Amino acid sequence: MKALVLHEFGDVGNLALDEVPEPVPQTGHQLIRVRSAGVNYADWHWIEGTYLRRPELPVIPGTEVVGFDAAGRRVLAMTMKAGWAEAAVAANPVVVPLPDFLSDGEALALGLQGFTAWQVLRRCGRLTRGDSVAVFGAAGGTGSLAVQLARAWGARRIIAVASTADKRELALSLGAHAAVDSNDDDLAGALREANGGRPIDLILETTGGKTRDACLSSLAMFGRLVVFGSVTAAPSTPVAPEGLMHGSRSIVGFWASDLFHAQPLLLRDTVTGLIGLIKKGQLRPVVGGEYPLADGAKALEAITSRGTVGKLVLKVGEPGN
Repeated sequence: MKALVLHEFGDVGNLALDEVPEPVPQTGHQLIRVRSAGVNYADWHWIEGTYLRRPELPVIPGTEVVGFDAAGRRVLAMTMKAGWAEAAVAANPVVVPLPDFLSDGEALALGLQGFTAWQVLRRCGRLTRGDSVAVFGAAGGTGSLAVQLARAWGARRIIAVASTADKRELALSLGAHAAVDSNDDDLAGALREANGGRPIDLILETTGGKTRDACLSSLAMFGRLVVFGSVTAAPSTPVAPEGLMHGSRSIVGFWASDLFHAQPLLLRDTVTGLIGLIKKGQLRPVVGGEYPLADGAKALEAITSRGTVGKLVLKVGEPGN
């Protein structure tokens, strides 16, 4: 079978479309004939060799696929790795049958990114009705869903943070009440201004460096800063735990891979909930682009250039395969 294989860390040029043996599922797993695969920022960290859990080489990237199981059902599956291939293996608990009204791209948006958006708001951020919420990367795969989920779950004010006017406009169209330029020289001031001059209850942040510092200084009493990524290599200012006592603030980290391994059935529950919101018209996954499998490097370059929105998809197999 064909697969996109990483042979050396450091650059997307180290990806090659190779012929590799088809995987054999172990007990409790199943083989998925892949039609489409998701692209995530985490895949770039795999390529760089900076992912939190560094894989052994050679390795096939890709953590989520849409394809067909042995019974011919179209399913969303979390593969954890090796998804950028014509066939992949997934554990039974992380394989979810899909309704016909979802396209492959929309379904893939509910995988890593939909799961993350749900968990950072509900589990980590403890969102309650009436909270103010700032969402960084608000036009991206996770951020665009988080904006809509916060709206559906009763957030009082949703502040979208994004780097371009087009991205901020998209986030506003998805339900954000205000939008802030992530490149603003006074980011903390801009966040407060967008919240009517008040500090913010919950901030979802993925950038790091000075941006994280600005977020922490923008938190309200009992405010929560949820960190689930670090786009920049620049370090943020170290935080002493006792420094959080003033204002009773908290910083919470989230890594989806940990939760997939510890509680895999949560994926089914989360995707089921997300599909329910789509049926109600409260959620609209944004698909930002599709690429053939051979162009996986181009998809990664697009996502790391920060010029994309929504979910990026690799088209792997033919329709109905």
